[in-house]
Amino acid sequence: MNQTAVTKDSRVELYRMVMDEHTCPFGLKSKDLLERQGFKVEDHPLTSSEETEAFKQKHEVSTTPQVFIDGTRIGGYEELREHLGLDVADEDAVTYEPVIALFATALFMGLAVSWTATGSLLSARMPEYFVAIAMCLLGLQKLKDVESFSTMFLNYDLLAQRHVRYGYVYPYAETIAGVLMLAGVFIWLAAPLALFIGTVGAVSVFKAVYIDKRELKCACVGGDSNVPLGFVSLTENLIMVCMGIWMILRMSIL
Repeated sequence: MNQTAVTKDSRVELYRMVMDEHTCPFGLKSKDLLERQGFKVEDHPLTSSEETEAFKQKHEVSTTPQVFIDGTRIGGYEELREHLGLDVADEDAVTYEPVIALFATALFMGLAVSWTATGSLLSARMPEYFVAIAMCLLGLQKLKDVESFSTMFLNYDLLAQRHVRYGYVYPYAETIAGVLMLAGVFIWLAAPLALFIGTVGAVSVFKAVYIDKRELKCACVGGDSNVPLGFVSLTENLIMVCMGIWMILRMSIL
């Protein structure tokens, strides 16, 4: 990439697709980024396929948008971010962000349900609401693409490796258990279900990570995630185990 010195007085040109049927989202992102950085942008919309192809041929590029600073081509949105010294997302990098976002959302939803149901944020049932909602959200992530989930799941789950269909059943079992626990009904079904899948999951994760020392991606938030298999995955399963045991005890006592 050409490393042109950038100042606020630099001439910045942006060529991006703006057609009736399609406006390039990366073009919009590039324009917004440049303006937020304080640059005055010379915006050049490419309003037809013919105009876009002619631009690509002229500058020997295969994609748009393209940013030029003081006559030097910088490239597209990611190249622009790199040129400005900003972080560029790595699609292959491992991250815990999806898990953090999911559990944070589940916690706030649990607090909201607790407030609505009992008038208190920190009621005795709030932890149950939190875990049940988290199970529903986790199940939903898997249900988006059961095929991809089952493929990733087979890398480490001991029961799925023996009975492949278990990988297809798991998302439904987790979601059903979560919904029933949230409603507080059919606990005789929901609690053993959570206890079973949580126990199998915990044993499988522990063996894969701490005994076999394998570096794998966790299927907990779906088959397209880059969440590493490890402590978080083990904790998730142990929480389900504890939830299952607690619900059984509460059902027996109450």
